[in-house]
Amino acid sequence: MIGPGVSAAKKSAMVSDTEIGVGGTTAWRLPAVTARTTVGVFFEVANQQSQALQPGSRGLVQFSTTYQHARGDYRMRVTTIARSWAEGASPDIPASFDQEAAAVLMARIAVFKAEAEEVGDVLRWLDRMLIRLCQKFGDYRRDDPASFRLGPSFSIYPQFMYHLRRSQFLQVFNSSPDETAFYRHCLFREDTTNSLTMIQPSLMSYGFEGAPAPVLLDSVSMKPDVILMLDTFFHILIWHGETIAEWRKAGYHEQPEYENLKLLLEAPVVDTQSLLVERMPVPRYIVCDQNGSQARFLVSKLNPSTSYSSTNQYGGGEAVLTDDVNVSTFLSALSGLAVKNAS
Repeated sequence: MIGPGVSAAKKSAMVSDTEIGVGGTTAWRLPAVTARTTVGVFFEVANQQSQALQPGSRGLVQFSTTYQHARGDYRMRVTTIARSWAEGASPDIPASFDQEAAAVLMARIAVFKAEAEEVGDVLRWLDRMLIRLCQKFGDYRRDDPASFRLGPSFSIYPQFMYHLRRSQFLQVFNSSPDETAFYRHCLFREDTTNSLTMIQPSLMSYGFEGAPAPVLLDSVSMKPDVILMLDTFFHILIWHGETIAEWRKAGYHEQPEYENLKLLLEAPVVDTQSLLVERMPVPRYIVCDQNGSQARFLVSKLNPSTSYSSTNQYGGGEAVLTDDVNVSTFLSALSGLAVKNAS
């Protein structure tokens, strides 16, 4: 189990010899449980050959949770889950793959390993696991990287791994030990949606050409005539493009004939209020302008498709001063390794 809990040291014949996270027990203690608390529980299929599992049959998993309610009384909740068994080569496995949940579970394992191992070793382990997944479920011709394809159920999983490798969970430089412990604790306890926001933040764009819309977490989204809102779970950031910032500083939004500019400036502020009220812990709220010092919180999360060492193939955007590879280079290297190492 990987989550906000400790072992209750309850041994049984159902305990696996292979430990992932806090193992060696069938029971755990959690200090508190909220509506968003989640734990990752990993199972090992260890049936004997004489008792082979029949495809289509169902396996049952039951969780018994005993807790003290805020009113003081003790309660028990029993949750039973049924899942169908399938052969290793069954097409049901890739068809039912949940890449969002898988990304969060892999992130938890990687972060747990990083507590006891060197970060470089953990990154190499992540790379090996990603390559193995691409070899098993990818569609390709041997030694032909251009032929490599992943199905819809796996299409954005490598992108999650790219952002996880660059996240504050594994890249701890410029973070204090307390900050790193806080970030990792939040990842261990939050639900899939919030955890994915931590791994790959969401980015919204506000402009005069249409309604607010999500845009790529990419440097090409940094345009002078738009406002961006970044949600990293730990930070809520409103970024004004250079042109918008100049208009705001000139006071155009205070003039009646520029009512549309005033509405544009207010829109992201209104949208962030619900996040600031509902989220716990309350995220840090940042308002900044293009090329300002606080803009680094946005730039550090973007895919550097436009940097000083690469040409801008999409048009627009701002060059990012970084030596990190971009998503395109990462995926190209991944496809090359997947088809090269295929047996």
